[in-house]
Amino acid sequence: MNCQYLKHLVLAVLFLAKLPSYAYAETGLTHQADIVVYGGTSAAIIAAVQASRSGKSVIVVSPDKHLGGLSSSGLGFTDTGNKSVIGGIAREFYHRVYLHYQNREAWKWQQKEEYGNKGQGTPAIDGADRTMWIFEPHVAESIMEDFVSENNLQVFRGEWLDRKKGVEMRESVISGIRTLSGKYFKGKMFIDATYEGDLMAAAGVSYHIGREASSVYQETWNGVQPLVFQHNHHFTTNISPYRVSGDKNSGLLPGVSEEPLAMKGSGDRKLQAYCYRMCLTDKPEHRKAFARPDHYDRMNYEILARLFQSGWSELFDKYDPIPNRKTDTNNHGPFSTDFIGMNYEYPEASYEERKKIIKAHEDYQKGLMYFMANDIKVPELYRTAMQKWGLAKDEFVDNENWPYQIYVREARRMISDYVLTEHEVLGKKSVPKPIGMGSYALDSHNTQRYITAEGYVQNEGDIGVTAPKPYSISYDAIVPKAKECSNLLVPVCLSSSHIAYGSIRMEPVFMILAESAATAAALAIDHNIGVQKVSYSELKALLLEQKQRLALKE
Repeated sequence: MNCQYLKHLVLAVLFLAKLPSYAYAETGLTHQADIVVYGGTSAAIIAAVQASRSGKSVIVVSPDKHLGGLSSSGLGFTDTGNKSVIGGIAREFYHRVYLHYQNREAWKWQQKEEYGNKGQGTPAIDGADRTMWIFEPHVAESIMEDFVSENNLQVFRGEWLDRKKGVEMRESVISGIRTLSGKYFKGKMFIDATYEGDLMAAAGVSYHIGREASSVYQETWNGVQPLVFQHNHHFTTNISPYRVSGDKNSGLLPGVSEEPLAMKGSGDRKLQAYCYRMCLTDKPEHRKAFARPDHYDRMNYEILARLFQSGWSELFDKYDPIPNRKTDTNNHGPFSTDFIGMNYEYPEASYEERKKIIKAHEDYQKGLMYFMANDIKVPELYRTAMQKWGLAKDEFVDNENWPYQIYVREARRMISDYVLTEHEVLGKKSVPKPIGMGSYALDSHNTQRYITAEGYVQNEGDIGVTAPKPYSISYDAIVPKAKECSNLLVPVCLSSSHIAYGSIRMEPVFMILAESAATAAALAIDHNIGVQKVSYSELKALLLEQKQRLALKE
């Protein structure tokens, strides 16, 4: 090879290596739209639909192959709260669920008349409003795909944000984002619709992880809450936390923390537990038996064995029925599908580290089901009953019938100039600039499993305080501080305290806030202003036209 040519080649490579990140925008991998939505959740798709209906070009950059987030991944027994405050495209989604199940062909494994009409605090099928709040995972995903096709949405799947250097900013404005595949997405406005808040964090927006001390916002239910048990997810009998019952020298059983419990109301970095919302069936010809998972260790479930031995009998209390003799199976009781204490690192973890955390959750939960169906320490009555259940064969068909999405109940939460707290949720404080409503209880799953002073195992973090009436959510809670970013909206990891987020973190609310975020983004583009300067009166008028429910007086 010619030496002079080699010299020029080396110089060219060195030059390209020193180019700033925005140089990637000059390659053939660049895509551009008015609004770029990052995420594959239900909120992401609803935001994109509204952006399109507002006359804006929109791109969805989705890390996920399957769209719809938890709504398409097992959470079919919808946490509605007060359904009357669910409006806009969110209500359209539940109307489409209703229309689907009006067809006899939709009832393959069960007659419609056999299903019943049980919902969470509301009828599953509301004929008067033509809505349905309970559904199978594949039905939700199909509706999301219909939204995509009907609105000609451009969706890039399997595209993961380069969280280290993939956000190009000029002062407080995001110019574009780059994914790990090398694709570059330019936009005027950006919406972070992920459960993790990855785009928000990569853009340098302030956020919090874990529980604030109750003193930060003068809240009652934030921070560590020793001996507060509001969902019956605690131990009512004395269960030893040691490998050999009663022997401290034998070591702790898996999942039990050796840390002493902190003072009431103190803050920490701990998160309410994650799990998978399994779709199970007891239809013999349609179920897949629980198999022994990877890395199975029966000692992971010794506490449950001792719990059964103590007389606990609530095993099947959260096998909530969804159509076609299936369930949305959720955590219930002191030892269940929640993998308590094993998600603390998840929000900040790298993608590879997150995969390991997710895999550990999957192995734990699959192992739990296998244990209950097969282990001789499980009373025969429960073992026999568990053997009648299995994974539904027609759900998550390309993932061995296991849900696509782990239930990230809480990760990062933005810190903006306005932080929504329990005071708004409990009706003790008015809300400025309402863009949607919530109504669910302050709801936190357990965050840790510890040893009591008496030497027994106990859980902490389980909170369930009813909101006295529906409450409004402020526009200011979904926009960052202006000095940090002026063209980003965050409808999922919004600005709220830990305990307030326990009420907000419901799929219908995420859809509502996403629609409002997209409407605001369109207005910001029309007026060439930052999201913080959007006229609320103009935004409110549009939201009311879209049949969003903003406040009780609306």
